[in-house]
This record gives sequence, C-alpha cells and structure tokens, in this order.
Amino acid sequence: MTSFWRTLLSSALREARRLRACPWDLAMVSWVPLLACAVMAWIFSAGLPQQLPIGLMDQDHSTLSRQLGRFLSATPGLKLVTSYDDTAQATQALRRTEVYAVVSIPADFSRQIKLGQAAQVTLLHNAQLGTHSGLIQRDVRTAVATLSAGIEMSARNKRGQPALTTRVAMEPIQTQLVTLFNVSLNYEQFLAAALIPALLHILAMTAGAWAVGRELRDATLGQWLGDSPGWSGASAALLGKLAWPLLSLGLVSTASLLGLTWGRGWFPPGSLAWVLLGLWGLLALSLVMGAAVAAGTLSLRTALSATGFITAPAFAFSGVGFPLQSMPVLARGWAEMLPYTHYIRLQMEQLQMGAPLRYSSLSLAGLWLATAVLGALSALLLVRATRQPARWGGR
Repeated sequence: MTSFWRTLLSSALREARRLRACPWDLAMVSWVPLLACAVMAWIFSAGLPQQLPIGLMDQDHSTLSRQLGRFLSATPGLKLVTSYDDTAQATQALRRTEVYAVVSIPADFSRQIKLGQAAQVTLLHNAQLGTHSGLIQRDVRTAVATLSAGIEMSARNKRGQPALTTRVAMEPIQTQLVTLFNVSLNYEQFLAAALIPALLHILAMTAGAWAVGRELRDATLGQWLGDSPGWSGASAALLGKLAWPLLSLGLVSTASLLGLTWGRGWFPPGSLAWVLLGLWGLLALSLVMGAAVAAGTLSLRTALSATGFITAPAFAFSGVGFPLQSMPVLARGWAEMLPYTHYIRLQMEQLQMGAPLRYSSLSLAGLWLATAVLGALSALLLVRATRQPARWGGR
C-alpha cells in the first residue's frame, strides 16, 4: 500500500473514532439530515394546494349571485368559509389572514346582467402571498368565466342561435395552452425536489467547515497531518476526513431523491442516474468548499459564517423562485458562481424536461471539476496552516 492510501486510511479511521466519540457530530451528518429531508417531503406531500380559504361579500342576494357562490364552493382549489356584510369586515379578515381572498358581488349584479350590461365581480386578494394569490386568481377567474359563458349561451339559445355558432361567436380566437413540463403543477415535484438539495448543500458545507475548523480550534492539526506534510499527504488526509460525511450525506440524498420519484410513483422522463451523479458532485463540492474556507481563514467561526453567507441564500439566487434574467447584473453574476444554481439546472433538465444528457453534461462536469480544483487548493492551504501553529487554537 502506498503512502497516499495509508494516509487516507489512517485519516478516515481517525475521523470515524472522532464521530463515534461525538454523537452530535455524527447526528449532523446522519439522522438529522435524514429527518430534515423527510419533514420537507412531508410538508409538500399534498402536491397541489387545495381548499384555500376565501370569503364572499354578496351585496346582491340574488339567484345569480348565489349561483356564483355555488360555483366557487365547487372549485377544488377553493374553500368558501364565510360571508361578509361590508368591506370593513372583509378587510379585517384579510389582514388577520383568516381568508386569503374575498370575492365581492355588487348590489346591482343581477339587474345589470338582465339589462344586457356588463357586470363586474371584484376579487380582493393578498398578493404578498404570491403562490396563494396566483392559485386563487386562476380558480376564481375560471368559476366566473364558466358562469358568464353559461349566461351568454343561454341568452343566445333563446334567440334561436345554434350552440356551435354561439361558441364560435363568443370566442372567435382561442388560445391553446400546452403545459410541457410538470403538467400537474405538482409542488412536491417542483418545490420539495428543489429545496431538499438546497438543505443538503448547507449541511454539507457546514460539515466540511466543521471537520477542518475543529482541528484548528482544538490545535490538533499537527496530530492529524503530521509536522511537515506535503501536498499529497494533506490531500490524502483531507479525502479520508471528508469521506464519512460524503458517504452519509450522499446516501441520505439518494434515499430522498428515490423516495420523491419512484417512491411517489413519479418516473422522471430524464436520467435519474445523471441527477444522482450531479447531487453527489454538489455534496462533494460543498464539503471541500467548507474545508477550503476553514483552512484559508484558520478560523472555525469565520468558516461557519462564510458557509451561511454562501449556502443559505443559494435557493433564492438559483432562478427557481425568481427568473435569473430579471436579476441585476451583479446578482446574476453571484448566482452563476454558486454551485447550487448549476446543479438545480441539471436536475430540472433531467427530472422535469427529459433533456438529452449532453445538455446537462457541462453542469455535471463543472461540479466535479470544481471539486477537484478546490480540493487541491484546500490541501495546499492545509500545508500552509501546519506551518503556522501560533494561529491554532482560535475560535
């Protein structure tokens, strides 16, 4: 066995003994991530939000307004929970978030329709809650359009116009909307599948920073690396130290991804193996990022702070919740520097879009290449750190 492999094995065994002696350190790379992923999947297990509570302010009290109320109640995405007599009550209910929206029917609603005039139904909604608001707007618009179309078709039929001619006359130009990816608008497939890698990204970089930073804090860097290690020895020791968190977090991420897909009856159109390679690459890169920051700053506290700065907002910069093209130039540049942005692009291409593998190969290669380069840099920084024992022991 060569010196490289002896050093790697020795470092891995040393790290295993340390994890066995520190149950909470072991928990942070084993059952805690597994529990967090399970909770995340459970939160979004409903898939599509249903029964969002709304209110009704019916000032017309006519047969037609009650019919609209029944249409709203019959919509699966809405739950008509209460009625209000005036705007003040509706506003207070919205501010207390008892309901997410209120449908207001004016007093002359039925009379205007009978006179052949346009009537207006008002939707008061809380746009601060963007997802709730968007879904409610869609469902209310559908319910109102259905009622409106029924009224118009009934009137034209009474005048003797054939049903087919009526439909063409009412909508001479039609828009055909074709949803290509995530056809069912499933939030579990869209949001949970994106948030779980973001969570593991945070935990992996924290584990890398903690594993190396703890040696600096406890002034045990010499015991780990020896008095004067070379680059090869430091590389082997770093690989051995990070092998356990990579293996543990990798297994958690694999179980989570398989559970979200095959376990939930979702068979993605792209390559699941490609996504798993990318996910393991993201975890490996996150670990060496944490190690590099700790070795570069010689401070566990600074390394953990940098971890939070880099990984915590990664999801916000990824382009999943807000388009990258609409971000300022600096924000977009920062987003392109974050590994999570490239991983989630790969994941969406394979899980949702079924893109050819060559479309995702650049992101996959970039993750593993960055891991190799940053790992080599971390080893160099560790060699430098062993020459500065006076700076060990700090927080």
